[in-house]
Amino acid sequence: MMHRRNKRKNFGYMMTLAGGACWGLSGCCGQFLFEQKGATAEWLVALRLIIAGVILAGIGFVRDGKANVRIFKNKKDTIHLMIFAFAGIWACQYTYFAAIEHSNAGTATVLQYLFPVLILILVCLEEMRGPVGIEIFAILLSIAGTVVLGTHGDLTTLHMTPAALFYGLAAAVGAVLYNMLPGNLIRKYGLFQIAGFGMFLAGAVFCILIRPWRYSVIWDAGTVMAMIGVVIVGTTIGFGLYLWGVSIIGPLEGSLLASIEPVVAVILSAFWLHTSFTWMDLAGFAMIMCTVIILTRHSSV
Repeated sequence: MMHRRNKRKNFGYMMTLAGGACWGLSGCCGQFLFEQKGATAEWLVALRLIIAGVILAGIGFVRDGKANVRIFKNKKDTIHLMIFAFAGIWACQYTYFAAIEHSNAGTATVLQYLFPVLILILVCLEEMRGPVGIEIFAILLSIAGTVVLGTHGDLTTLHMTPAALFYGLAAAVGAVLYNMLPGNLIRKYGLFQIAGFGMFLAGAVFCILIRPWRYSVIWDAGTVMAMIGVVIVGTTIGFGLYLWGVSIIGPLEGSLLASIEPVVAVILSAFWLHTSFTWMDLAGFAMIMCTVIILTRHSSV
């Protein structure tokens, strides 16, 4: 029994890591679309959500037939799904891609990875205790990393646009909501029902609001390949694998193990998209990612 439990938990770890790597690629594909194809975060997120939602929900119907709409027979769970769709999925994805649009995939992804610290703070509040020892150090290190990344050590100057910093920090909050809001819905109804309908609902409403067909985007082979990277790899596969992993190992461990995402994003952003990073940028990145490593080691004790 113990061997089976460990095997399942290891499977959850692998799913979470794979999902994080897919997200790293997806962010760089988004940066490519913003810089070279005239796309915007609103346009990309609207299409990303509705297309991925259709794909995931479609897979659910193939697997489970009419049972794939079982959640809509429970009013309370339907409301829970809608809250997750808009406050979790949409908030997480829009703020993240808006941060990329105003900066780059590497910076946006690293800022988003302040969210394990926010989850730690929520856990402390839930347990009615203050952070102790290494937790205090991790929180202070994450704050210092954000300051270094934003100011390059000169507190009188902001070395990224206010919009980039705002959306980067908002992306961290969105990631917290994305991790915490599903609760037991995935265990109760399955991945394809929750992720599929959640993305479809958020994408359909956002499409109605922003009407993506009005946007002028360059459509060519590069755009199609980048969209595949964003929608298929980064959303359908990435979010599916990540939610699957989190449903097994829990949101705190999931948020920590998915830290492969910023590593992938920074590397691809530098070598594929030729984004320039200063040594102060790298120092800020390192401080924030060290926070994740510290919390990972702390959670395993």
